[in-house]
Amino acid sequence: MERWTIINKLVLIFFIVLTFVYQQTTGISWDVFLLLLYICINISLHLFRRRTFITLFLLASMVLSVIASIHVSPFFILLVPLSIIELFDQWTAQKILPFVFAIIPVFYISVEIQPVYMLVAVYTFLTYTMGKMYHHKLVKSEEQLDAMRVTQHKLMKQINENDVFMKQSAYTFKLEERNRISQQIHDDIGHAITGALIQMEATKRLLKIDQEKAEELLQNAIGITQDGIERIRLTLKNMKPTTEQVGINRLKLYLDEFAAKHEKHTVLTYNGNMERITSFQWKIIQENITEALTNSLKYAENSTQITVDVKVLNKLIKVEVKDDGQGTEKIEKGLGIIGMEERTAALDGKIIIDGKDGFSVTTLLPIQ
Repeated sequence: MERWTIINKLVLIFFIVLTFVYQQTTGISWDVFLLLLYICINISLHLFRRRTFITLFLLASMVLSVIASIHVSPFFILLVPLSIIELFDQWTAQKILPFVFAIIPVFYISVEIQPVYMLVAVYTFLTYTMGKMYHHKLVKSEEQLDAMRVTQHKLMKQINENDVFMKQSAYTFKLEERNRISQQIHDDIGHAITGALIQMEATKRLLKIDQEKAEELLQNAIGITQDGIERIRLTLKNMKPTTEQVGINRLKLYLDEFAAKHEKHTVLTYNGNMERITSFQWKIIQENITEALTNSLKYAENSTQITVDVKVLNKLIKVEVKDDGQGTEKIEKGLGIIGMEERTAALDGKIIIDGKDGFSVTTLLPIQ
């Protein structure tokens, strides 16, 4: 707001100086002195924040302008409207009232300067009002920006807290799972092995006394041991996830991380019997998808979405990575594409690259 006011005053001072030069007014030294004094008063005006001091400097500026217009040059009266508007702006929120008081002096000045005074009064009122509106809008925007910063800080804090909570929850879940497995091994397998050990100790003692009873106890120990081994096998089988779950979940996690880092939307679709894909084939698929996504970042222009489609057919596994970029008809094979072809060829597979409608990389692997 102060910037607008200073610019207006400089424009008026420049206009008065041009008028002096044009009219070749005598006593130019007094004109310069009074203009410098006016500038000093208005500079001091912007050095204080208390409304009382601002009011005193504005009144002094108005008195100086009136005295200078009477004794030196009538054009000094042109500095009065802006001072009146500034003065009223300190004490009232009315918009029209300052303008009304600013045009009152027009009735007390010479007729020759009245049109110029009215024009200056209208000009200063309009520019001051526009500057005030712009200042209020700017302050409001800054307040909204500060509020958004506070909200962003709260959201980031909440995200960090949620991240810590998720990590703690995952760690707690791992501890609970380890505790469950430990308890299950203790209750099932531990008891079975302990029972077998007791039977074998009894067999050792009865071996020379009652051989028939010893053989019976030994057979019981063998049965208990076999049962314990079976329970171990079932426990490990239940704990170990299927290859399908590991492959798909690992692929989902990688695509989510890729989308978060590079601000690109990723879509994963899959159908067919995923259990037919071996762990080694999943490894090749993961590496080829990673390389295809890297190439999409480098060469796909204006792409916003990348689609990954995994299909298990009767005798074939088809994995296609495709973006919605501009594409290109001429594709030069670099180390990345050559590496994909070599990895795929190790499993008797094939790589198909197409750049006509976006950039797509298709991996074909035979089902073993």
